[in-house]
Amino acid sequence: MAVSGRHTGRPTLEEVAARAGVGRGTVSRVINGSPRVSDRAKTAVEAAIAELGYVPNRAARALAGNRTDAIALVIPEPETRLFAEPYFSDIIRGVGAELADTDMQLLLTLIRTPKERQRFAQYLSAHRVDGVLLVSVHENDPLPDLLEQLEMPAVLNGRRSDLESVSYVDADNVGGARSAVAHLLGRGRRSVATITGPLDMYVARCRLDGYHQAIEAAGLGADEALVARADFTEEGGRAAMRSLLELRPNVDGVFAASDLMAAGALQVLRQAGRRVPDDVALIGFEDSAIARHTDPQLTSVRQPTQEMGRTMARVLLEEIAARSPTRRHVVLATELVRRESA
Repeated sequence: MAVSGRHTGRPTLEEVAARAGVGRGTVSRVINGSPRVSDRAKTAVEAAIAELGYVPNRAARALAGNRTDAIALVIPEPETRLFAEPYFSDIIRGVGAELADTDMQLLLTLIRTPKERQRFAQYLSAHRVDGVLLVSVHENDPLPDLLEQLEMPAVLNGRRSDLESVSYVDADNVGGARSAVAHLLGRGRRSVATITGPLDMYVARCRLDGYHQAIEAAGLGADEALVARADFTEEGGRAAMRSLLELRPNVDGVFAASDLMAAGALQVLRQAGRRVPDDVALIGFEDSAIARHTDPQLTSVRQPTQEMGRTMARVLLEEIAARSPTRRHVVLATELVRRESA
């Protein structure tokens, strides 16, 4: 049945295209959020959609485009780290904010064992998601290579090396660490130590490189006893600080490669009767909520964690829409935030 020359059924994609004066493919790209559409065409299509009351058939759209309208956010860490470290919640918050106005579902996936990794690999091979965001990348993690083999759109939070081939969003870890240690040295500290993250992670190696660069620039000799390896956890920070006090009791400055490790180090320094910052100046990295809740508050290198999450999601959506193997490498600036601990 027709009324005024129009049928009363659900408006079609073709009708939207005719009303907007564009091709069917242009309408599809606008609906899917592709950046490959002119502002003029996008405005015309959106106006036609509003006039006709067109509602995309998500199931048909996904089937036709081999799409699932789902993105996996993968964190290959135990849940104890996920809930203990503000970094992960900030990344998730940023990703969620960027996806809020899209049709994409976000699937949070923890990978804690080889069996879980194998199961997820099978899930990916079945193409049950349109893309993957991978957080907390370790050097020997096979997932990035698998994603490339499957030609699955993917964005890493960080990278495995300076030769990373998968798209990533990272912070200036070397520069941030260098500025933190230079600040300690500029305040007259001469026995400056560092507590590293796990060195099978490029982020931890970069922050260690920044430490070494600042020490060298100050004309001080390298002292490996002032480098304590840890794992980005609070307990790791405590253990590393105990080791430093045993090996170098005269330590007067510490750069910890995360706020959580700095908080653990602060506890040990207090137990040892060392005043912060009078006896030992202390700096963390991330500028998370932890930095503002310690006593004294932590000087810390701020990295825009939520913005990293948003940028990761944005880059991934663009890769999915473009359906091309173009890779993007984004490095966001860091900033030293000065507080009482240094």
